[in-house]
Amino acid sequence: MKSSCKIVLLIMAVVGSAWSQPKEYFTIARIKYGGGGDWYNDPSILPNLLQFLRDNTTVEVRTEEEQVSPGDDQLYSCPLLFLTGHGRIFFSQSEAERLRSYLTNGGFLYADDDYGMDEHFRREMKKVFPDKEMVELPFSHPIYHVLYDFPNGLPKIHEHDGGPPKGFGYFHDGRLVVFYSFNTNISDGWADADVHGDPPNVREAALKMGANIVLHALIY
Repeated sequence: MKSSCKIVLLIMAVVGSAWSQPKEYFTIARIKYGGGGDWYNDPSILPNLLQFLRDNTTVEVRTEEEQVSPGDDQLYSCPLLFLTGHGRIFFSQSEAERLRSYLTNGGFLYADDDYGMDEHFRREMKKVFPDKEMVELPFSHPIYHVLYDFPNGLPKIHEHDGGPPKGFGYFHDGRLVVFYSFNTNISDGWADADVHGDPPNVREAALKMGANIVLHALIY
């Protein structure tokens, strides 16, 4: 595990140079997608994760999320995109091409499987990366260890269809550019405590894993 000082220095370097965005303004951008799915669900999740980062790391963040469509001009100023929702997702061909360009030029997408999302997300990502396959990440991958240690991979937050949680990814030139958490719904654990009724230890595990995802996106 890297020391906290090294993590901070790396984050400052990435946010300051690669994205020309002052570190005190770092935030996460939620993707607004077409198709009728509720891209906006659980509005407390990203502010709570960002607050957790503020409280438990020295990353200086703005706790309000941004919202961006794949066709928006500000897409390329967002260091980290987040996508979730129930059911349908749709990217036009031009949106898929813009996402591919964003991801292959330094961007990062974290997608969190909510109930009914999986088949639609996998289909639309085939538009984004028609020549790539999404692969399951081993438990040894740095995303599970960058700050908090998850030796068995993703924590199980919600049951959905039962079975173990799985983490998948797309890689470009050896860099993880998309991380997809399946069959756990990590971001539900970021919501306000009264939204899903998760106990404190489950919410803490979800927030710690969320912090790992953000730090991995900024460092690697």
